[in-house]
Amino acid sequence: MIKRELFKVEGDKILRLRRNCPKCGDGVFLADHKNRLSCGKCGYTEFKGRNESEQRKIKSKEREFEKTTEDVKDESIESNIEEGKIE
Repeated sequence: MIKRELFKVEGDKILRLRRNCPKCGDGVFLADHKNRLSCGKCGYTEFKGRNESEQRKIKSKEREFEKTTEDVKDESIESNIEEGKIE
């Protein structure tokens, strides 16, 4: 990547052509992929083309998955306690 692809000079101002990573801060740009923007330093990723309702659906599915994994953990702990494996 060469610097002229990241910056543009207009008059006496320098404009950044790519977004900065919100976690890493200034100087670390997000790579522009076909379906996402991603940071090569910390792994932060934003997906393109998803509207708010799609993002809400994805977040609710993630929450459901977290709940089911917590339930499985609780059930396995309870069964181990009943079997006398854990005190």
